Amino acid sequence: MILTALATAQNHIRFEDLHLHAEALKIPLFGHEFDIKWYSLAYITGILLGWWYLLKLIATPGSPMARRHADDLVFYATLGIILGGRLGYVIFYAPSMFVHPLQILKLWDGGMSFHGGMIGTSIGIILFARRHQLNWLRIHDYLAGCVPFGLFFGRLANFVNGELWGKPSDLPWAIVFPRTVAFGVDPARHPSQLYEAGLEGIVLFAILWFAFWKTKARYDPGKLVGLFLIFYGLARFTVEFFREPDSQFQGTFFATTIHMGQVLTLPMIAGGIYLVATAKKRRERVEPIAGSESVA
Repeated sequence: MILTALATAQNHIRFEDLHLHAEALKIPLFGHEFDIKWYSLAYITGILLGWWYLLKLIATPGSPMARRHADDLVFYATLGIILGGRLGYVIFYAPSMFVHPLQILKLWDGGMSFHGGMIGTSIGIILFARRHQLNWLRIHDYLAGCVPFGLFFGRLANFVNGELWGKPSDLPWAIVFPRTVAFGVDPARHPSQLYEAGLEGIVLFAILWFAFWKTKARYDPGKLVGLFLIFYGLARFTVEFFREPDSQFQGTFFATTIHMGQVLTLPMIAGGIYLVATAKKRRERVEPIAGSESVA
């Protein structure tokens, strides 16, 4: 069995042959070298592109906010992503960190949860909407279309870091990742990070783009964010079948039966179905915050 696995691995791509490194740049400063990691650049790029696209969305008739609101919203959303993502990781995946709370602050050591970031961002949007007396659900709708940028670049960063790899596979595009030794052999594995980048980034963006620009979904409060929750949840639930469970759950129910990532997507899918099903009941005449046209 070991010899067969070794022969299989040798016929596949080895991660080190791709010459990818977690550090994008090394900057000499004050006699020290500071590393700029791809993961950090992924967050920054996702936020900036999301901001740019949000400005495109709110320039349409019937927008729930004006340009002056968008700039403020980005601050709330960014804070929610960072704080919620880190706390979500600690709560869902590494509760032992509460014993050593200083570990929670070490963001450079990695460990961010999308589900936590989503909750944090939602809280940020609600606080922002209350402050400016805006419709928080419609703001969610507009921001939902911007999230796939961050998901796409975040998953690419996971791949570059050689982390969150998939289960063993004999497919032609399977990759032998470092630090995945099994029985003394490095098996080739699904590049599940790329699967997620494609589904959560490209496919999800295409669905929300079509719903926003080619239908009147943005006038039914909750429909766009509902579509986001449904299709992100389905994408994540599906890819988890090809992804190796998190190491801290090895041998537990969350590795042998259902992954933690799948458990966390179930309420998302249920909530999304509810929002889409009830969206038309919340529809009302939309008087724009920006633009000149009223939208029935």
